[in-house]
Amino acid sequence: MTSGRVNPNFRLEDQGIEGLGEVHYNQIEPALIDAALRRGEGTLGRGGAFLVTTGKFTGRSPKDKHVVKTDSVANDIWWENNAEMSPEGFDALYADMLEHMKGRDYFVQDLFGGADPTHQLNVRVVTELAWHGLFIRHMLRRPDRESLDEFTADFTIVNCPSFKADPAKHDCRSETVIALNFDRKLILIANTEYAGENKKSVFTLLNYLLPEKGVMPMHCSANHAKGNPVDTAIFFGLSGTGKTTLSADPDRVLIGDDEHGWSERGTFNFEGGCYAKTINLSEEAEPEIYATTTKFGTVIENMIFDPETLELDFDDDSLTANMRCAYPLDYISNASSTALGGHPKNIVMLTCDAFGVLPPIARLTPAQAMYHFLSGFTAKVAGTERGVTEPQPTFSTCFGAPFMPRRPEVYGNLLRDKVAKHGATCWLVNTGWTGGAYGQGSRMPIKATRSLLSAALEGRLSSAEYRKDPNFGFEVPVKVEGVAELLLDPRRTWDDKAAYDAQAEKLVAMFADNFEQYIPYIDDDVKAVAIG
Repeated sequence: MTSGRVNPNFRLEDQGIEGLGEVHYNQIEPALIDAALRRGEGTLGRGGAFLVTTGKFTGRSPKDKHVVKTDSVANDIWWENNAEMSPEGFDALYADMLEHMKGRDYFVQDLFGGADPTHQLNVRVVTELAWHGLFIRHMLRRPDRESLDEFTADFTIVNCPSFKADPAKHDCRSETVIALNFDRKLILIANTEYAGENKKSVFTLLNYLLPEKGVMPMHCSANHAKGNPVDTAIFFGLSGTGKTTLSADPDRVLIGDDEHGWSERGTFNFEGGCYAKTINLSEEAEPEIYATTTKFGTVIENMIFDPETLELDFDDDSLTANMRCAYPLDYISNASSTALGGHPKNIVMLTCDAFGVLPPIARLTPAQAMYHFLSGFTAKVAGTERGVTEPQPTFSTCFGAPFMPRRPEVYGNLLRDKVAKHGATCWLVNTGWTGGAYGQGSRMPIKATRSLLSAALEGRLSSAEYRKDPNFGFEVPVKVEGVAELLLDPRRTWDDKAAYDAQAEKLVAMFADNFEQYIPYIDDDVKAVAIG
């Protein structure tokens, strides 16, 4: 039995997916929530939010992500970063998944990634869980209802959490698998309920496909000045650096919080929603994001709540520190209706430096921007992972290594060329620690970070006095209105100056060691930055 609106010539049977139970096509939010409640998949929260837990997996499983090694992609994939799977293993996996799916009910959403129609990717997402359908309906972009009658997919995702892979038979690492087959235009996801795998699979697809068209895919948030889309800013950053928080500036228009492209026409959001971390989320500091947690249809993932009052506990990370909420972009009052912007005027690279060495803001030359983009630095702090007892550096190239199927230089060269062509100003912003490393110093005041960003985006730093940082060579403003001068010089914030110098020397060496892998692939100006 089937229900819902769908192209009559593009049902699952037309794709060779047969023998299922009930198939529900393109249900809207109330129907998906109703189905999820009837199936016991979660709890209806305050305001109609949907509260779920994802079991064993409360985050992505990057080591279980595979790319099928076929002749068409073998020379283009960055295999050191992407686990390969044989075509035979994939075929066996797909056949066994289809057999497992027979007789079970499934939910289908026909969506697309990319707000720019020129670069749009049509994606069909087939999910075993109704709430996964709700989640991906928020995260991707929705066609008009009428156009569903003619929708066909460029790629199809099949997500089946109840299926366990066989590593020996399916040529994968474990019972959990995310497998991308570019030739068959299929992505298979099994044995994980973590919904983020759905959206990041689409991001990975676009990261592979768009560079061939001269479009740079970016793991970044973006906004633009009110009434002036030409004044666009993008914010690169790994999880926990403030990408979502800082782009949701009430004085600017939000283009998107996570995934964008930079084309010949400008910036465009890949997605139709936001996926924000909720750990320590504050109504005072982030009122717009906080408000979404009690709006109808928002997916609340892995948060502790009071079983009687349904009040959410934003501080309890006993399930995971990676608790999140997923909501449509229009739940943010200042969100762009088009999700389009101009060529970035400012490029901000966010880092959470738990070593307390980096300044709160620095201006980068194009070569320095390339260096820090390829480095993709942030830091893990004690308590975030088992065994982490002191700050540990994390270098994730292009600020998104797990989603990069091509070599880093492909994306780095695209960034270099676009910055050169359009004249963007590049900044490094530290949202981490000051006055000492994690455990001794304190977190960079968000008020100061916002003031510094406003000064940069409004052009007030163009005439500021700068000093040259002795450790990394970039320029640091000496004085910014509304920000304590002491904060702008991290060494001065440490009581023990010798301890700062030792920590800085240690961090510079970490950068250098990590960057050795890129030396054979970069231009001389970037090598000069790396060598110092």
